[in-house]
Amino acid sequence: MAKHEPDLSLLFHALADPTRRAILSRLAAGPAPVTELASPTGLRLPTVMRHLSVLEEAGLITTSKDGRVRTCAIVPQALGPMRTWLDDQRAIWEARLDRLDDYVLQLMKDRER
Repeated sequence: MAKHEPDLSLLFHALADPTRRAILSRLAAGPAPVTELASPTGLRLPTVMRHLSVLEEAGLITTSKDGRVRTCAIVPQALGPMRTWLDDQRAIWEARLDRLDDYVLQLMKDRER
């Protein structure tokens, strides 16, 4: 049975929403205030704050407050567990496909005989 990693589930959940992915794309260019992140979404500020809360809970962003301005910044290393999991899955499936390829080639050789 696969090991259950709650942090990995939080990452996938956070990245499942296109609005949150758009926010992360914007933050990849540098930190931004919440109002700047909210403006292209067309969503109300409380809705954007909920999206930011999900991203922060997953560890993908950090927020800081200076007076009345809340600024968000991306945490690129937070994708590490996801990258590791995906690399592991790729290795498993490549090995399975290699075995399937070997099996099919063996069947073709056996048919030729």
